[in-house]
Amino acid sequence: MKKTEEIIASRQNRRVVELCKLTDRKAREATRKFRFDGVKLLEEAIKNELAPDSIFLRAAEAERLYERYLKPLEACGFWDSVSVFVLTDELFDKISEEKSPEGVICCAKYIDKFQKNITIYNSADFSRMENERIVLLESVRDPSNIGAVIRSAAALGVDRLIISSDCADIYHPRAVRASMGTLFNQPIDRVDDLPGVVAGLRESGRRVFAAALNTRAERLGSFPILRGDCVVIGNEGHGLTDATVAACTGSVLIPMSDRAESFNAAVAASILMWEFSRKAEN
Repeated sequence: MKKTEEIIASRQNRRVVELCKLTDRKAREATRKFRFDGVKLLEEAIKNELAPDSIFLRAAEAERLYERYLKPLEACGFWDSVSVFVLTDELFDKISEEKSPEGVICCAKYIDKFQKNITIYNSADFSRMENERIVLLESVRDPSNIGAVIRSAAALGVDRLIISSDCADIYHPRAVRASMGTLFNQPIDRVDDLPGVVAGLRESGRRVFAAALNTRAERLGSFPILRGDCVVIGNEGHGLTDATVAACTGSVLIPMSDRAESFNAAVAASILMWEFSRKAEN
């Protein structure tokens, strides 16, 4: 671990410029790096052995944070390549993504061990997922919703999320923050043809239910859920595409009062994941 002694005060500093660019998806994809702010996410990175490329500390908290979190890791060779920079309080507060900055920002490489852009449409692909609990997302565009779904999936024991390529970027700062660090160990596959994946899952012997309000939708809790059953959650405003609904075994709706039109996508996903996980275990 390399800690610079000079305190950075300029927004034009090369390292600071590179860090700030990571708020843009194109920059993240070009460098295959993302940022995460705050002590909680640093703790989760340490817990999951995710070594950042670089860590930026706010001058006022630098010594305390270094002694508490970073110095104990100096003896661990896994963190040898991490560079630590100290920023003036004013500069740090300007570039922080947090409303109340905690004094630490990290930059890390994409987690290729768990998150992949892949094609999974043949029997060999689905056979390796035989015993996994799978949830699918289509066109969920809000980064905070994506992050919240990742957090719920980890909490409820979902083994794999399969998301369409037009979903929000899982490395968006708001998605990373909403995931509360569960992004660091949650398997996620991003695919171009979600209906094709649904068809492949069904051919492998699974049932796949669309979370959709239509004439064939069954109320959640009114039919038996089996081990291996999957559910697909759609866009916040428009739900699932016709092609995805048609590819599914059937549709499921969450019973609700007439005082609201719908659930938030992340809330709906959490309810469905809970019910599918609970029933499949019985």
